[in-house]
Amino acid sequence: MSVITAVETFDIRFPTSQELDGSDAMNPDPDYSAAYLIISTDAGDELEGHGFVFTIGRGNEVEAAAIDALRPHIMGQNVEDLLADMGGTWNLLVHDSQLRWLGPEKGVMHMAIGAVVNALWDLKAKRAGLPLWELLASLSPEEIVALVDFRYLSDALTPEEALEILRRAEPGRAERHARLLAEGYAGYTTTPGWLGYSDRKLARLAKEAVADGFTQIKLKVGASLEDDIRRVRVAREAVGADIKIAVDANQRWDVQEAIDWMAHLAPYDIAWIEEPTSPDDILGHAAIARGVAPIPVATGEHVQNRVMFKQLLQADAIGVLQLDAARVAGVNENIAILLLAAKFGIRVCPHAGGVGLCEAVQHISMFDFIAVSGEKDDRMIEFVDHLHEHFVTPVDVRGGCYWPPSAPGAGAEMHRQTLSVFSFPDGATWSSDAADGQQPAERELALKEAAADA
Repeated sequence: MSVITAVETFDIRFPTSQELDGSDAMNPDPDYSAAYLIISTDAGDELEGHGFVFTIGRGNEVEAAAIDALRPHIMGQNVEDLLADMGGTWNLLVHDSQLRWLGPEKGVMHMAIGAVVNALWDLKAKRAGLPLWELLASLSPEEIVALVDFRYLSDALTPEEALEILRRAEPGRAERHARLLAEGYAGYTTTPGWLGYSDRKLARLAKEAVADGFTQIKLKVGASLEDDIRRVRVAREAVGADIKIAVDANQRWDVQEAIDWMAHLAPYDIAWIEEPTSPDDILGHAAIARGVAPIPVATGEHVQNRVMFKQLLQADAIGVLQLDAARVAGVNENIAILLLAAKFGIRVCPHAGGVGLCEAVQHISMFDFIAVSGEKDDRMIEFVDHLHEHFVTPVDVRGGCYWPPSAPGAGAEMHRQTLSVFSFPDGATWSSDAADGQQPAERELALKEAAADA
């Protein structure tokens, strides 16, 4: 028997706002950040569980404090018991009778629970000597269903229906496993499309994306209709007619505004419109979906729980479901969301980018392909070429595809040096910097690069 002996938390921030990486219509100056934790045990095998919540700077300390608040729930607990019943462990954390009042099942505390759940899955996969996608894909349909809380879902998806979905996919698992290893899993890239980039930089990065094998790019839109028309035209001219272009408004518009705005972009053959309005507005998304058809509506990175996804699907409000590895309460809830998507026949194209989201969410999509939907055609995982060097097992993206990770774990582990240097406010990146977060030499370099891109 082993027990959990330590839960370390970190407030990790990267100064990405200096070059406007990640900028969009609602978030013009993000500093990509992670409220990060490490779970240690006395097992003697030196294996740790790593997890995180992605944020964009200010308030990251609040998320780290929420993770701290969960420490008493797992400190001293029997590790084998927790990992053997991850469905029960999920319920232990999510349905705490007092913490639940802070949601329920949404917001800062729910995301913190996701970080802890994902860290435990990371530890479980490491103990099994398997990457998380492969561990999940090795579970029986009955074991997968046992991970899911069907409360609030049974009017749309029952445990029996979930079992039927999983059993239907079971005979082809081995073939799809081999196909995944041989073909990879398609990605699309948002790297060219940040709103703060110049047209010249957009065009250059769009051409580079095509050269790198991507068949879809995504542009941020929503701040200025005139600018958006020009930028989408620049992108279309750069990539040609055969490459898909999706657009992302990051919740900027009201319902009719979204419909009207997209009418101006539709001539450029838009692959989807992402987050056109408030992520909580189910009926608004449904109205937009009707108003912009045949352009699909995509959303999910800010959808707070499985119940909201259920309603989006019931209302025919989305054509692309974009689950996120760090928004809901971890792997278990994302499995519930995958099962809902399979029941309604909606494709899943996860949100990624940020800090570690690419590393984490690839496991969910690969598991979905093998054990749930059995589909990967016309599905893809978002890719942004930011900050991967800070992870022990960074994503392997080549030829426009994610290649399945083979290292044991869930991919969330950062280098210890990164945790030291980028810790806020005492890490070297922040403690000795000027008030705006740049050393003079860094500022000069950034200005030169910005001038070259203009």
